[in-house]
Amino acid sequence: MKKLLLLAVIGLASAVTYAGGYRVSLQGQRSLAMGHTGVALVNNAELAFFNPAGLVYLENKINVAVGASAVFSNVIWQNDEFGQMAETDSPVGTPFYAYFSYSVNDWLTLGLSAYTPYGSSVEWPDDWAGSHLVNNIDLQAIYIQPLASVKISEKLSVGGGPIYVSGSVNFNRNLNRTLTDIDGNRANVTVDASGVSAWGWSLGGMYSPTENLRFGVNYRSEIIMDAEGGDADFENIPNSPRTPFADTQFNAALPLPAELSVGASYQFDKWTLAVDYNRNYWDVYNSLDIDFADAAIPDSENPRNYKNSSIYRFGLQYWANETFTLRAGYYFDESPVQSGYFAPETPRNDSNNFTGGLSININDRFAIDASFLYSRFKEIDETYDHYTELDGTQEVQVPFGGTFKSSAFIPGLGLTIKI
Repeated sequence: MKKLLLLAVIGLASAVTYAGGYRVSLQGQRSLAMGHTGVALVNNAELAFFNPAGLVYLENKINVAVGASAVFSNVIWQNDEFGQMAETDSPVGTPFYAYFSYSVNDWLTLGLSAYTPYGSSVEWPDDWAGSHLVNNIDLQAIYIQPLASVKISEKLSVGGGPIYVSGSVNFNRNLNRTLTDIDGNRANVTVDASGVSAWGWSLGGMYSPTENLRFGVNYRSEIIMDAEGGDADFENIPNSPRTPFADTQFNAALPLPAELSVGASYQFDKWTLAVDYNRNYWDVYNSLDIDFADAAIPDSENPRNYKNSSIYRFGLQYWANETFTLRAGYYFDESPVQSGYFAPETPRNDSNNFTGGLSININDRFAIDASFLYSRFKEIDETYDHYTELDGTQEVQVPFGGTFKSSAFIPGLGLTIKI
């Protein structure tokens, strides 16, 4: 029975880290419309996220970019062998961003950014076939970063700053596949951790050999999220000495991987072409170490065995006239999840992502930015092979698998201000 509690808390930790691995890119409407490129673009204050080195090249004294997106996602799971099917009923997510920059002089610009790169809400039907792994997840994370951008020459600049992260998670799952109370209600646990915080940093550079050609690079450090004193709340537990569950606490260290982005942009006539490459260093996520406050519950490691993954991005912008600027893009996103580790709280596979949008320039100071993203994940027939239960006195593996079909549609709206 102690093993059941262990597995329940492991579910929380995997959900938190998966929010980093499963990141639909939504850090700026203009960049998103161009395939979420931006490491080598000087467009607006969205540079605060994509490459702060470019902030010093913005023409206006004060630059602001704010926006939000609405995430409509859907996952369908089915197992033809047993005639089972389930579909998520996920609330609409609303990630946001806010970027600000101030030009101190010709060679120094300061900035401040707040954005939500990690966060999702997933709800499976109660007591579905995979409820022993997950019923629902609600994740939130906010990044806050002060920035400095320094012009070394007319062609070269650097920029970056520290990152403060604050997050929370609420996660529910059934304790196993069969355990119920006397009324037949499935025994379950809700684990909650709030006020989880950590520090990281980013550093970027931008080089412009000609007026129309730019190269950029940006590195975002690995961040370790230490969830300390999280709460576990048990419900529908049978009144039996064999099931001595009681509310307890736990600690867990959760790695968010480092990310390297490189890119180039080229402007010709009214067109701008951008290409980015992102490398996510997910190999840091080998397992999760769980430390329980109750000394009677053994600490454990839960294997995840993620691999490094890449994202290939392409974007195009067309300046139609003084009022309208049009954008389109595409990116291919590799999954870091390896075969046999495909958990239903993170239904994530390789995806093709199509983007578009436009800016409506109201005047020289204000513009409305709109974008959309359609993500189509490759249909996959996979399993999670690392769930175990007691069979008599022996612990046996109980694989969970099936076919997953996932997609997401995400419209977004933003505002650009230049003073």
